[in-house]
Parts: sequence; C-alpha cells; structure tokens
Amino acid sequence: MAEHHPRHRIGDAARLSGVSAANIRYYEKEGLLAPGVRGGNSYRFYSESDLHRLRFIRLCRAMDMSLDEVRTLLALDMAAGGTDHAACATLDDHLQHVRTRLAELATLEQELLALRARCDGTGGQCHVIEALHERADAEPVPALAPLARRHV
Repeated sequence: MAEHHPRHRIGDAARLSGVSAANIRYYEKEGLLAPGVRGGNSYRFYSESDLHRLRFIRLCRAMDMSLDEVRTLLALDMAAGGTDHAACATLDDHLQHVRTRLAELATLEQELLALRARCDGTGGQCHVIEALHERADAEPVPALAPLARRHV
C-alpha cells in the first residue's frame, strides 16, 4: 500500500506523476485530488498515495475520459469493494463516446480529402481557399443551435 506521509513538493509530484503542476492544482480545484498538505513555508506536499492517484487520473485522461468519468471511477474506487461492475458501465459509456467520435472523425477525414482534392497542383492558384469560401457562403446561419457536447 502506498504511504500517506506527504513528502513531495508540487514540482517533484509533477515530475514523478507525469502531471503538470498546473494540472495538479486544477485537479485539486475540481475535487479529483485532495489539496496538498501545506508545510510551514506554505509549499504543497504530496504523498506516494497522491502520486498514485495522479498517475491514475493521467492514465484515464490519456484514454480521453472526461473529468466526470474520472470522478466516477475515483468514487467507485473509494467505495467498498467495487464488485457491482459500475466501473464497467462507465467504461461502456466511454466506449460509446469513442465510437461516436471515430464516426465523426471518419466523416471529417472524407470532408478534408474532398477539400484537398480541390487543389490538384494545376494552374496558378490553389483552390482550397476558394472552396472554403464557397462552403462558407453556402452554409446556412444556424439559429443559435446548441454547441456539440464537448467530452472533457
């Protein structure tokens, strides 16, 4: 089991966990990490347990999990046992998000390829900018449509 005695200043915690000092402060603000213990000199200090938690968060974020998904997994970890497979449900939801995003990226790739095909290297002018202007003129102005849900 990781020790709980705080001994790493925030810069060392950042280096040892792979999470920037700014993100450590942000995760504290978001409640994903307990605030570092303050020493007499007001430096923040972090324990090995804190470093493990930061690496856990970094791993989840590297898999593009939102802060809410990370929060859910951390809460499940803190709950006794974790035998009800709730973590699997969180992972299944995230997999659905990833699959949706993959479909969106495939569509984006096709749009970019079509746009790139407009500039075939012939003539004196690249037609990519022209094509973007044409598309901008053809796009209807949305009636304050809600922005797509961002997965953060």
